[in-house]
Amino acid sequence: METVSQYLVTLLVDKFDVDPDAVKPGSTLAELELDSLAVVELLVTVQERWGVELDDADADAELSIDHLARLVADQLPKDGSPVDAADTGTAR
Repeated sequence: METVSQYLVTLLVDKFDVDPDAVKPGSTLAELELDSLAVVELLVTVQERWGVELDDADADAELSIDHLARLVADQLPKDGSPVDAADTGTAR
């Protein structure tokens, strides 16, 4: 799960201009000042990168970085590598 967490931190800092010092494992997306559109964009980006499915109910500003990382990691192969959407027939 560490790889997913690291990816999320990098994504939040690089794509959403979040202060790296503000990103803590228990930080919620609301605390990081992501609005609803940014939360949806974050989830879509994560789904595309890792080849996982996130429920629309997960698009909540109260979602923490840790919880999001767990949602992703729970769907990954045991080696923690991203799922290749083209290989699973679920290409988007």
